[in-house]
Amino acid sequence: MTTHSLPQLPAPVRSYLNDPSLTALWAAARKRLERNRLSPTGTVQAQLDAEGAKRLGGLLGIRLEPGLRRIQLGALDAALRASAAQCGLVSVVAELTGRPLQDRTSAKEAQQTAWTALWQQLDGDLTCAGLAHAGWIADWLGELRSTGILTRAGIEAATTALSSAVRTIATLTNTPLHAPADTGAEAVKQWELSELAAHTTGDAHGLDEGRLTGILVVKAIAAACTLPSPDSTANRRLLWERVGVSTDSLSGTIMVWRLAPPGPHPWAQMMRTRRDLALVTHLTLQELHTAPEAVLTAPGTTVHFCENPQVLQAAARYGLPGILVCGSGNPSAAGWELLRRLIADGADVAYHGDFDWPGIAIAERVMRIGARPWRMHTDDYLNALAELSTERLTPLAGPAAPTPWDSQLAAAMVQHGVAVHEEAQLHRLLPDLGRDSSA
Repeated sequence: MTTHSLPQLPAPVRSYLNDPSLTALWAAARKRLERNRLSPTGTVQAQLDAEGAKRLGGLLGIRLEPGLRRIQLGALDAALRASAAQCGLVSVVAELTGRPLQDRTSAKEAQQTAWTALWQQLDGDLTCAGLAHAGWIADWLGELRSTGILTRAGIEAATTALSSAVRTIATLTNTPLHAPADTGAEAVKQWELSELAAHTTGDAHGLDEGRLTGILVVKAIAAACTLPSPDSTANRRLLWERVGVSTDSLSGTIMVWRLAPPGPHPWAQMMRTRRDLALVTHLTLQELHTAPEAVLTAPGTTVHFCENPQVLQAAARYGLPGILVCGSGNPSAAGWELLRRLIADGADVAYHGDFDWPGIAIAERVMRIGARPWRMHTDDYLNALAELSTERLTPLAGPAAPTPWDSQLAAAMVQHGVAVHEEAQLHRLLPDLGRDSSA
């Protein structure tokens, strides 16, 4: 961006020009100059009091009356150069306003040129990678332009991320992007996400969730699969898996109590043994993928799903017979996979969480997949609220979230403005788990 360095005005001149009566003039001049390629042409208007009119008139060699005056910048520039200041308007305004001027018009044009060059470079990179004629490219580019994701990141970050994204997409083209890798196509290399990231971006975390390159690649996979951009960690994981990339399948877990899959599979037998031993199990995504064909429950079996570990801990402590799953807040990828499979098996999944806005948002996502509310209606909230003592009230924080399963619930929460955490409802939740969960 073009700037103008700060000069050093002689002290008497600076004192004369820097009087508060002229502050509005220098501010108006700065604004006009920065829009005008730093050229002292045209005019500005400034409100001058008696002192300002006197000082500016003395500089210009004319008589000025106080009031709103229109000043020719060219005349002001010439007067400054002929005065003891010995420099032009741009330098004087820079010193009096405390920072260099910026040629904003030129800067805007330079930025537009840079963005044009970025799109041209992307086109060239796609051509070199053999991707320019892929049917999904136009949709991908259209989304990148319309969402403004690159503009928000800035030209430098966008340039780097796009280059890495194209390299990553090109690396994955051995796996057809329009179909899962298990469709009978020729065997291709299977990647760990960190391995792929190190190979294509030089950073093992370069494709992590939230990184711009990873976001761009996932959007490309979605476009190639004619799917909407993913809105959850689980959906992003599924998209990576479609092109042979394995995300973290070990660190995220989902806790289960008394889940006892039927059938002869060794994993199912192990889970039944853990149930008989009254052990809580932490399932990983890897473990769930170990037995993809195993049925988790008989159709119609009630599976309760809670948000907070204290609920599951209490169920285990009392040895309650009901099946309980705990997401520990927002479920991990393993949690979403388990939920999906339970729904697919025909389980009756009932969900309960905190009556606060984050808890409501989690509940909405779980129910959208196919769960039903478990003591998560307006009456449940109001009854729980009535039981809280005054010193235990916690104000709701953050933006309100919708409750499509019960529209009055969100309205009641907004009205009362108080959160009710799941742990305070153990006396209501645990009796539900005391009944047999089988159909």
